[in-house]
Amino acid sequence: MDVTLWLVAVIAFIVLEAVTYQLVSVWFVIGSLGGLVAAALGASLPVQIAVFVIVSALMLAILRPLSMKLLKPKGLKTNVDGLIGQDVLITEDVSNIAGTGKGKIGGMTWTVRSESGEDIPENTVATVMRIEGVKLIVKAKS
Repeated sequence: MDVTLWLVAVIAFIVLEAVTYQLVSVWFVIGSLGGLVAAALGASLPVQIAVFVIVSALMLAILRPLSMKLLKPKGLKTNVDGLIGQDVLITEDVSNIAGTGKGKIGGMTWTVRSESGEDIPENTVATVMRIEGVKLIVKAKS
C-alpha cells in the first residue's frame, strides 16, 4: 500500500508542476521518488516520510538556486532601451519648469525633459540619455 501512496504522490506533484510550470513542486516529485524507493525497500512509514522530507529539502536547497540562475532571463533589453544614445528632434520647446517638451524619434512622438534642466528650443537635435517612465531624458547637442 505504501508504494501505491508514493506513486500517487509522484503523479500528483508532476501534475501540479505541469499546471504551474514554474519549478514549484518538482522538488517534491524527487522527494516522493525517494519515499517510493524507501517503501519498496520495506522501510516503515515514518522512515519513508523522513526520506521524502530530507530529499525534498536537499533538492530545494541545492538545485533551486542553480535552476533559477540558469533559467532567469539576463536583463532583456526592450525596444525602448534601444533609443538610448539616439538622436531625437525636438518638436516642442522643452522646459522642465513648465513641464513642456515633445520630441520625435523613430516616427513616434515622446514627452521630453532636459537632463540638465536647461530649456531646449524647438527644431533642436538632442541625444536620448535615459528613459524615465514614458519620458525621454535628453541632452541638447552642442
